[in-house]
Amino acid sequence: QVQLVESGGGLVQAGGSLRLSCAASGRTFSSYAMGWFRQAPGKEREFVATINWSGGWTYYADSVKGRFTISRDNAKNTVYLQMNSLKPEDTAVYYCAARYSGVGSSNNDDYRDWGQGTQVTVSS
Repeated sequence: QVQLVESGGGLVQAGGSLRLSCAASGRTFSSYAMGWFRQAPGKEREFVATINWSGGWTYYADSVKGRFTISRDNAKNTVYLQMNSLKPEDTAVYYCAARYSGVGSSNNDDYRDWGQGTQVTVSS
């Protein structure tokens, strides 16, 4: 099992930026694909971005493409989500997740371990 701890959430004005971090435990982090998901109040959890084991492949939801960037540092067992040009509709709890496969995925069900989430609030 991989333990995941997100940080970096907060309150920001529309148009601003935040960088989320997700620190993972375990020696095999570099073999896992990682994903970011989010859940707004009253809505289903939705896919945001995913990255493969090496960081050489990434994939984004259309709603964040061009504004968000996922990256990872395997030496630090950490995955990041840089969020720019934030909009009020980006307000949600953001979760990172680990997939026991090196291949990224946009499917919730493909991820085994989840963090506790970090709140991102974007004011208009």
